[in-house]
Amino acid sequence: MNILFVGDIVGRPGRHALAERLPGIVEAHGVDFTIANCENSAGGLGVTERTATELLDAGVDVLTGGDHSWDRAEGVPFLDKCERVLRPANYPAGTAGRGVGVYTSSEGRQVGVVNLQGRVFMKPLECPFRTGLELVRSTKKETPIVVVDFHAEATSEKTAMGHYLAGIATCVLGTHTHVQTADERVLTGGTAYISDVGMTGPTDSVIGMLTEVAMERFLMGMPRRYEVGEGPVVLSAVVIDVDEITGTARSIERVASYGE
Repeated sequence: MNILFVGDIVGRPGRHALAERLPGIVEAHGVDFTIANCENSAGGLGVTERTATELLDAGVDVLTGGDHSWDRAEGVPFLDKCERVLRPANYPAGTAGRGVGVYTSSEGRQVGVVNLQGRVFMKPLECPFRTGLELVRSTKKETPIVVVDFHAEATSEKTAMGHYLAGIATCVLGTHTHVQTADERVLTGGTAYISDVGMTGPTDSVIGMLTEVAMERFLMGMPRRYEVGEGPVVLSAVVIDVDEITGTARSIERVASYGE
């Protein structure tokens, strides 16, 4: 089976690009199951019921998150309510939402999804390595196919996670830094890996945000609310070819769709 993972969707431009281009990508790559990171889908920061529903209605099967998942107060209750929207599993017990789930593909196959967040240059959360290993192992009792979204800043931490779960998870896919890396590969044991899937958002921007605002923050050091960029949009993703019997990955291919 083929699993599509779409990188961090940024604001309205990212949502619209996904809705317009997803059907063509699904057809071209024979996609059976689609996952997308949505933590920046509402105005560039956070997720709401409306933005998540828009993405799910567009054909995404499961949405993952990250450190911005709770930035929109109106969206927090939805994280508890909707089983198809995940957030990093290594946040403290009692945090709104869930970090793992098992879902059914269009062909009736079970797909496990685990969402984790890194700690290097980020919040001091529970260990993503120990949490991830425990969740992947428990999820594999239900299905051999387990996809891990590792939302992290440091490439070293992401690479370490890939090797840590090699031969256990189907794939370890990095998100958060919004720049698609060129290190996609299948690790020993059949685990597909990439340091960052990239973003789905405006290319003429600073990782999706309006260039002038980002430059002013860097130059002046003064707070100013980020705004989503404008202009042409890239949809960044990867397609993983998975052996549905063993849960191992046969290949991973980068996808970058450009347009207005």
